[in-house]
Amino acid sequence: MQPPFLLPDALARDIAARFGTPAYVYSQAALEQQAAEALAFPVAYGLTVRFAMKALPNASILRLLDRLGLHFDASSGFEATRAILAGIAPGKISLSTQEFPVDFARLQQAGIAVNACSLAQLDAIGRLFPGTPVGVRFNPGKGSGGTGKTNVGGPDASFGIWHEYATEVRKCAEKHGLKITRIHTHIGSGSDPLIWQQTSHLSLALARLFPDVDTLNLGGGYKVARVSSEKGTDLQRVGAPVREAFEEIARETGRKLRLEIEPGTFLVANCGVLLARAQDITDTGAGGRHFLKLDTGMTELLRPSLYGAQHPVTLIPSKPGISGPQRDYVVVGHCCESGDLVSCASGKPEIIATHRFPEAHIGDLCQIGGAGAYCASMSAKNYNSFPEAPEILLLSNNTPQLIRRRQTLAQIMQNEIRAAD
Repeated sequence: MQPPFLLPDALARDIAARFGTPAYVYSQAALEQQAAEALAFPVAYGLTVRFAMKALPNASILRLLDRLGLHFDASSGFEATRAILAGIAPGKISLSTQEFPVDFARLQQAGIAVNACSLAQLDAIGRLFPGTPVGVRFNPGKGSGGTGKTNVGGPDASFGIWHEYATEVRKCAEKHGLKITRIHTHIGSGSDPLIWQQTSHLSLALARLFPDVDTLNLGGGYKVARVSSEKGTDLQRVGAPVREAFEEIARETGRKLRLEIEPGTFLVANCGVLLARAQDITDTGAGGRHFLKLDTGMTELLRPSLYGAQHPVTLIPSKPGISGPQRDYVVVGHCCESGDLVSCASGKPEIIATHRFPEAHIGDLCQIGGAGAYCASMSAKNYNSFPEAPEILLLSNNTPQLIRRRQTLAQIMQNEIRAAD
């Protein structure tokens, strides 16, 4: 697995001068490398790799991954439609959603694959489209995640139908003549290969209960190491025992199940940086702290405030070749919010941590690594009325290409309606 992508200092300065800061920059070369690694996942009888588009839904990124041979996982009806509008064929899209879309009939008729994520959803699908093939998402009873907020399996998670309700699933399917052809599970974003393999076996046991199942989707959650203290997921290590389990079922039953996986973070997290600028530097006196204030924050990077997530931060001096003594800085965002911290303790967003840099100056650039996943797509958008940052794709020839413009204040306000005076 590749380390976080970082821009060379000169290229970072050039991009900041051309597009301003803050700005997201994604590496096409890094995206291609990660896609190739995901497509090499150990498999027995066929593989579909679906990009969890909630991680980074920019149309240019979707089209790039489409060209590389990936399919797509949508987490809402809006995401499914967004993928179609980006040019993705409906037959390459799978929908697993917490909220049943009001336009579900249109999406189903367009040809997307659907996984019922609750008994109520399964019943609704049966009433709308009796006698059709359908997938079912189960909660297999186990989960994995760095925090409770990143664990989507087990008794504390609302995602999917609890595994003990398989009989109710069968009864509902029989009531509407539905043919269950796919089983879907997802456990979270932990990196423990043992838990992942155990859950895979639980998922295979569920597939045994439904004789028409020809595809097992084991979700995503393959953790990447954004910083040196983290441990990433080795796809070959977690995948080899799963392949053996698929082969065992084939020997026992004659059923050669196709495997689907849905990586999001794994594919894009370490392929992007958030480029920012130091807009102020303050301290709290002798024995206090030094604060490096950036022109970005939870409006572009919510994960530290939300999860206590770790991101590498690199300082690029505004005056190359001049560096002062090393100093510990608390890196903070530009929002009027005490929780807008880039520097926080792992898994503890409320605890302040520091980054050590050469002496910083107003105007210095900072690169925040590991910003390709759940950053542009998941932020405190427009908090304090800060506009959305632009997104830039660094092509394979190192040419930066704008793939989303910076939002304007007028665009933030365009849907507001003035009340009568």
